[in-house]
Amino acid sequence: MKRAYRRWVCGLLAGVLAMLALCAAVVYVVDPCLYYRIPDRWQPVFFSERYQMAGLARNVEADTVLMGTSMAANYRASQIQEVFGTPSVRLTIPDGYYSEFDRVMDVLFRAQTPQRVIFGLDVNTLIRDESGVTDAMPDYLYNRSALDDIQYLVNKDTLYYSVYTLMANRWGQGETVDEGFTWDDREWWNHLTALDNYTRPDPTGEVLPADAYLDHVDANLAVVTGWVEAHPDTEFDFFLPPYSILYWDKMVRLGEVDAVLSAVERACRVLTAYDNVKLYGFLLDREIVENLDNYCDYIHHSGGVCVEILHRIKADQGRLTAENIAPTLAGWREFVVHYDYEKFWDEDFWIAWNEAHGIDMSDA
Repeated sequence: MKRAYRRWVCGLLAGVLAMLALCAAVVYVVDPCLYYRIPDRWQPVFFSERYQMAGLARNVEADTVLMGTSMAANYRASQIQEVFGTPSVRLTIPDGYYSEFDRVMDVLFRAQTPQRVIFGLDVNTLIRDESGVTDAMPDYLYNRSALDDIQYLVNKDTLYYSVYTLMANRWGQGETVDEGFTWDDREWWNHLTALDNYTRPDPTGEVLPADAYLDHVDANLAVVTGWVEAHPDTEFDFFLPPYSILYWDKMVRLGEVDAVLSAVERACRVLTAYDNVKLYGFLLDREIVENLDNYCDYIHHSGGVCVEILHRIKADQGRLTAENIAPTLAGWREFVVHYDYEKFWDEDFWIAWNEAHGIDMSDA
């Protein structure tokens, strides 16, 4: 009886181990998080930036790396390569915190030393603290230890995505690294969409102190300057993504203009002190931000704007320096505080605008 029971237990354990080994083998071969390699026999399926950025940072060889939040999602590596003439990759963490970008940057520089890192210094994330960060980025994908890879290899979720990756390729639904996580082809970039997706706040009647966000900004900049100081041979091109003029309408109505501009000034003062840093202020670019046809909501701009920004960075246009930051911000404050935002809710304005641009809306 005992011998039969022992045989049954041993058989059960052997069966369980065989299933776990099979799971690990499938995950290792398919590698849905791109942890070990970029596949060459099928196309990846992109399902989670926080799970897959470590693999992209580690396994895509690039001399130019563009990194940022959802504001950077619609930059294509092929476009970056065309502009800068180097192998390129785009790494994004939507609504990312600086501690999360720090983990991606750590993986990147452990694997390679890019010539240039272009980073979207997203103001909405620059001015906030780390209180909202979660454990959504698995430590076993980002740390230096290979001992806990078992958490990746024997994992029901990664097994599911392994099978899904194979099936998606069979259905012709795999994606290229170039297109992975882009979404601009699913939006209508038009002032109607931008306005429709903007919830205009009521005026608060209060003004936030100019230094309201500076503690958070300093903490985030400490992470950023850590990258700059640790990698002096890499050029860091930071840029302020161009939110639309509706963002400034919101800041005016909430009384946050001075607080935001103080945050921008602090970033400029800190970053321009480094020889391997350039900072570009596209957030303050009237040509881009006033044209609501560039947007699908009050901050996210089109892929066409992405290409324009790449060319401007390459040409060193729109650069903020220690010398020009004060007059630039003073002029921008005057511009946004006295701007006629009400026109965007005036039908006659858009009739005249369409006529001026040769757009026939009679059939709309």
